[in-house]
Amino acid sequence: MRRETAPSSAIGIFDSGVGGLTVFREVARALPHHPLIYLGDSARVPYGTKSPDIVRRYSMQAANHLLQRGIGMLIVACNTATSAALPALQEALDIPVIGVIEPGARAAAEKTRGRVGVIATEGTVNSKAYTKAIQAINPRTEVIEAAAPLFVALAEEGWANTHVAREVAEIYLEPLLDAGIDTLVLGCTHYPILRSTIEHVVGDQVTIVDSAETTAECVRRIVVDSPNEEPLHTFLVTDAAERFRRIASEFLERDIERLELVTLG
Repeated sequence: MRRETAPSSAIGIFDSGVGGLTVFREVARALPHHPLIYLGDSARVPYGTKSPDIVRRYSMQAANHLLQRGIGMLIVACNTATSAALPALQEALDIPVIGVIEPGARAAAEKTRGRVGVIATEGTVNSKAYTKAIQAINPRTEVIEAAAPLFVALAEEGWANTHVAREVAEIYLEPLLDAGIDTLVLGCTHYPILRSTIEHVVGDQVTIVDSAETTAECVRRIVVDSPNEEPLHTFLVTDAAERFRRIASEFLERDIERLELVTLG
């Protein structure tokens, strides 16, 4: 039986790059007094084009590193890693391990009128993880998945609110809108960084499901946030530390002070 995370144990949040900062932000809002350790595997981003075996290996290396730092819970803040590695991580680790797909799928199944669009990386789309998860909840729901790989690069480069991002979003989303979706799942944790651009393209008739928000709500129901002094958050990256610091500072609207360069494997 997996033990519950202790109130004082940091929660580990793992992603392939900066995308998981969307999950970090929402968890920090949900648990404002809880310490978090964020690990971005920036040396090996993106995960979305890599094989499931490679993604599982990278994910296990990241989890082991965070375990050495004493985390009491692991959030796999990467849809590709969730689809490829979550069962293996849950089997190998004796702490709670939460992925981002099931919470987002549940929210989509509850909100939709019958037709859900999912945009994600190539790896997540090929796994059909969202289709399986949504239809396990409501078999009558039609799910249309589409890869939107350039969104990752746009988020990583800080181009989320540019005319380039708008044009790319129009190209990616047009087939889903033509198919009549009423709900859109942002099936990559990079994509909420482009949320305002995506919302502009899809309009107010399509409900957006942000897997970062739904995952944070799932964590909030499990972890008790005990009031204490301002928590110390730690950020770890495997490459390009100063670039991460710049992007993270802009996105989180706070200075990134505790940033370390680490090696996995």
